Amino acid sequence: MGRSQESFNKKEVRKKKEKKRLDKEKKRLARKDGDKKNTLDDMIAYVDENGRLTDTPPDPASKKKTKVEDIEISIPKQDDTMKADPIRRGKLTFFNDSKGYGFIRDSETQDSVFVHINEFQDDIMEGNVVSFEVEKGLKGPAAVRVKLVK
Repeated sequence: MGRSQESFNKKEVRKKKEKKRLDKEKKRLARKDGDKKNTLDDMIAYVDENGRLTDTPPDPASKKKTKVEDIEISIPKQDDTMKADPIRRGKLTFFNDSKGYGFIRDSETQDSVFVHINEFQDDIMEGNVVSFEVEKGLKGPAAVRVKLVK
């Protein structure tokens, strides 16, 4: 009763399994016999002075001396002389009277800053040049202490 009753599909499946088993055995024998291409020396990579990976070691004569004091690990400290003036100038580009908010275009950075009517210290209309300070609002930067520039 053996193989005479096997269907064509069963024969094909059995042949595929046998071929896969033989291929696996060949690979195992090839690794065992000395297919030692991947040694540690073949896997080492070097970085050149431009930051690119190479397979050749760097030339010891071209090494540069670096002082330990010159290496900065953290963010450099800010200089007090470079602090920006907190009072800025800009132009009120949009203002909605019914809702009580608008936007000021900063003259230096050209950023739009949100402003609410409660922050106005003078009567200001759309198109006026104003001075203001920027603080962090609920949804981003917001202008406070808005005054009309005369």
